Amino acid sequence: MTDTSTRQLGTDGPVVSRTGVGFMSFRTGSGPEDLRAATDVVDAALDSGITFFDTADVYGPEHSEILLGKALQGRRDKVVLATKFGNPLDRETNPNAKIDGSPEYVRTAIDASLRRLDVDHVDLYYLHRVDPTVPIEDTVGALKELVDAGKIRHIGLSEAGPNTIRRAHAVHPIAAIQSEWSLFSRDIETSTVPVARELGIALVPFSPLGRAWLTGAVHTKEDIKGRLVDHPRFADENFQTNKGLADEVVAVAADLGVKPSQVALAWILGRGDDVVPIPGTRHAEYVRENAGALAVTLTADQEARLAKLADQVAGHRSIQPENLGTEAPLPS
Repeated sequence: MTDTSTRQLGTDGPVVSRTGVGFMSFRTGSGPEDLRAATDVVDAALDSGITFFDTADVYGPEHSEILLGKALQGRRDKVVLATKFGNPLDRETNPNAKIDGSPEYVRTAIDASLRRLDVDHVDLYYLHRVDPTVPIEDTVGALKELVDAGKIRHIGLSEAGPNTIRRAHAVHPIAAIQSEWSLFSRDIETSTVPVARELGIALVPFSPLGRAWLTGAVHTKEDIKGRLVDHPRFADENFQTNKGLADEVVAVAADLGVKPSQVALAWILGRGDDVVPIPGTRHAEYVRENAGALAVTLTADQEARLAKLADQVAGHRSIQPENLGTEAPLPS
């Protein structure tokens, strides 16, 4: 009998819970209060049956990996751990810093992540963004060496273009593709999703809650915090349009007697058995709330109502659209 509480990433990748937890929110520090919050999030996730945790070296930078590593002490064997490399660690202080997918950087980046996480391997290692100057065969070839060395178990790509995915998969099986996917962002459905499914690669949506729009918690501009302040979808000229669309999700949630976030997650979970969203939060209560989405079922009428939203959203889904769906250069 199939275990409906888990999903396998790819044809031979790790078995994970149906949803994960993204640790991008843990980027502002790694002090005692941050560690308490990180530990509370991990506790709530494990208590809710969530075993899949996602971070990256660039979150902080480095704070997120450090906190997650400490929060997982004594229970590493209970979880599937994913991290990423390739985004420049100094990108916020050095806007000219370049994405790096070179084999040399692959090798140094993993060793640094393993030190911060205080583990001897990670279960899934993503190229965070495709380096437009390095053939993907070179990057994945170096990642394959890490698999052979036991430092990583499986390989993933984030925001890669269809041709790059095919070429990467020909070098070594890719377990998962991570891209933004939600009720508000559906562009990958005509590009990334068909290729991933053809090749047997799992889909790991980040920002499945529309970068807070789909939580029902955004009412005015004052509700926007941190990096989202500069996001195109919260710009003055786009705010009211997107608020009206988010209100549609709130209305569906009210009909069902559940939270808007649970409606948004139920929708993305309904895209297929190969879909494992990773909503991020710093708050244990939201981890438990997100886990409740697994019990939510949308009607056909509600599905149809929600399907109309993405085409009406105002503003691009990213601050850096030039890094999305990037295709690596062909080998010289």
